[in-house]
Amino acid sequence: MKEKLLVIIGPTAVGKTKLSIDLAQLYNGEIISGDSMQVYKGMDIGTAKISTNEMQGIPHHLIDIKEPSEPFSAAEFQERANQIIADIHSRGKLPIIVGGTGLYIQSVIYDYKFSEAQSDPAYREQLENEVAEKGIEHVISKLRSIDPESADRIHPNNVRRVIRALEIYHCTGSTMSQQLLSQPDEMKYETALIGLTMDRDKLYDRINQRVNLMVEQGLFTEVEHFYKRGLRDCQSIQAIGYKELYEYLDGKISQNEAVESIKQNSRRYAKRQLTWFRNKMAVNWFDMTETEKFSKKRDEISEFIAGKLSL
Repeated sequence: MKEKLLVIIGPTAVGKTKLSIDLAQLYNGEIISGDSMQVYKGMDIGTAKISTNEMQGIPHHLIDIKEPSEPFSAAEFQERANQIIADIHSRGKLPIIVGGTGLYIQSVIYDYKFSEAQSDPAYREQLENEVAEKGIEHVISKLRSIDPESADRIHPNNVRRVIRALEIYHCTGSTMSQQLLSQPDEMKYETALIGLTMDRDKLYDRINQRVNLMVEQGLFTEVEHFYKRGLRDCQSIQAIGYKELYEYLDGKISQNEAVESIKQNSRRYAKRQLTWFRNKMAVNWFDMTETEKFSKKRDEISEFIAGKLSL
């Protein structure tokens, strides 16, 4: 018998947090964050991290487990999440993964096999020297020539992941994208995979409003704290909301331009999230456009879950 797992995915600002709390209360669940940036301590406002009050007593996992200077990968997320799922089951409760980082969640559901063991330190050093001498664009163009999908997926400032994608091809002869395609397609858990979607204009309006609220809550102060600490060339600062304000603090753009850039990048990210989920995962979609009918939609979703997982 496979262990039961509930997964709630969807683009940023679609309403995953509120739904997840209601369902956790209904099904005696605990929540595992499936967000690649909420793992970082102190990055609260910019990542829309759930507050203690919002948790309503529901245990949450994989939040605030890393210092902003530390890396975090899909492989580490998978390992930690599997351990937490087993622990939650051992206490007779339902694990619920909630988030928007597609590869992380996919790696758990389908039990991906990562190729972290395959490495060539000399080749990696060569690429690092090329970045230092010729710039990251030179190395990205190398990646684009052999693996355009990974080149589009990996953020250009994430030097470590760009180099890793090239290293995988160098060591194995197959691209990172090809290796993802060859992963198992059978689910490791008895999974109810719920996707939330929304009318695009309404979703984009909610994203814009969320960014305005972040600014009101003190986003500039939060980012300035990391800026003054000298954090710069690390994974965490590539998060939307942080990299744009670093440009402002560097004097490259105005305050208003930074805020508008956060909104634009957040909207683009939401579009990429939806594309990933629709192309890569067998999702059961629920439209959350009519927010005033949230209770009715929640009941519809809970009925589907009860049938899917025999709860």
